[in-house]
Amino acid sequence: MALANPFRRKGNTARTPAPLDHDARRRRMVNTPEGVPIPFLLASRGARAGALFLDLAMIVGAMIGATLVLAKVADGVGLSFNDGDTPQGRATQALVVVWIIALFLFRNAWFLFFELGPRGATPGKRITGIRVAARARGTDGARLTTEAVIARNLVRDIELFMPLLFLFAAWAEGGDTVTAGWAGLAWFLIFALFPFFNRDRLRCGDLIAGTWVVEVPRRKLEQALSVGKAARGLSQETGARYRFADADLAVYGEYELQVLERVLRENRPEAMREVAETICRKIGWNAGSGDERAFLEAYYAQLRARLETGMRFGRRKADKHSG
Repeated sequence: MALANPFRRKGNTARTPAPLDHDARRRRMVNTPEGVPIPFLLASRGARAGALFLDLAMIVGAMIGATLVLAKVADGVGLSFNDGDTPQGRATQALVVVWIIALFLFRNAWFLFFELGPRGATPGKRITGIRVAARARGTDGARLTTEAVIARNLVRDIELFMPLLFLFAAWAEGGDTVTAGWAGLAWFLIFALFPFFNRDRLRCGDLIAGTWVVEVPRRKLEQALSVGKAARGLSQETGARYRFADADLAVYGEYELQVLERVLRENRPEAMREVAETICRKIGWNAGSGDERAFLEAYYAQLRARLETGMRFGRRKADKHSG
């Protein structure tokens, strides 16, 4: 039988409310490239809208710049649309084709090029601190694939560009096409409001491609994890000494340090074993089994010391893909 608490005041059964976790509804598990599930926060709808606005502003600016450059080239060599079927006229037509191709690439290849990169984010997403990630649960180590990025961006034409072009064209014509313009607006709003009607805040492209957009962990080094004597590389369990050469530490950066710190804080044996095996494969070590925590603590402490030294001299290594 449970004993009553002798320190509790009679007649006062009020409990201190637990602190609210405002981010609980946005927290999800995302697999890192090393196959370790790590909790991330889903990007807010405002951050996603801001990123899209920034990217579109950059795309429009690039389109205007390309147009001005090609117009300057045409003017500099004396080309004109009135040259007809002459060598100058055919050169003008070739420039127009180049201009159309450039506009097409800016509109379609912008998102593909940047999201297929190692950061999985366009310039707009990087500014707002978000990125695309594979929507995989569990520990299967799913990666953001080329097919997923292509699929989510092909759908953007149906979600955004086609209804907007349809809308502006219909309203520019006026008259009987105004009704078609309202239909284009409804088309646009159905897709624009889609993230408000699912718990993972997915747009249709995310749903089809198996992706979602998450917040990027801060690259700023947080308060150091206490790892005791790990900086000297001495295991308290087996007595093994782990000292890593600069080349062993140079393969990872601040992002991987953050992931490693999360793994150590959560202290899950399976995750630590997977990460230790991944690091050993990467740097050509064979630390053996049963001492994964000591190995990871030593690697964490020495990697952190190396990165902090670099920061003091103005050198930062954001992640393993950075120079």
